[in-house]
Amino acid sequence: MKQESKAVRIDAWLWSIRVYKTRSAATTACRAGHVRLNDKPAKAAQIVVPGDTIRVRQSGFDRILEVTAVIAKRVGADIAARCYIDHTPVRPKEAIPQVPVRDRGAGRPTKKDRREMERLREKFH
Repeated sequence: MKQESKAVRIDAWLWSIRVYKTRSAATTACRAGHVRLNDKPAKAAQIVVPGDTIRVRQSGFDRILEVTAVIAKRVGADIAARCYIDHTPVRPKEAIPQVPVRDRGAGRPTKKDRREMERLREKFH
């Protein structure tokens, strides 16, 4: 894998490894404080070097990436995946309440059935 350049901005690197769809989205995330470089808030123009740890806030969760190679141009997904090590912890799965299923042709729920369904819903909220 050929390294494009020694000095790469953090917004360009995040765009090139496909964390963000556009470079301007990466720049906006840096300005909003969603990107941290070595546990410090990152500005879009900060330089990334191998060994740096980047924490990116996406959809309410943090992605923790360790830089292994710097690239400035957007490349294929398989090559981009080799430029970082993902240390992101596994997201906890949300408990989805089970919806009671009625037999086909059983008709409308009775008042008793409706109360049981409401009790079930309250248990999970």
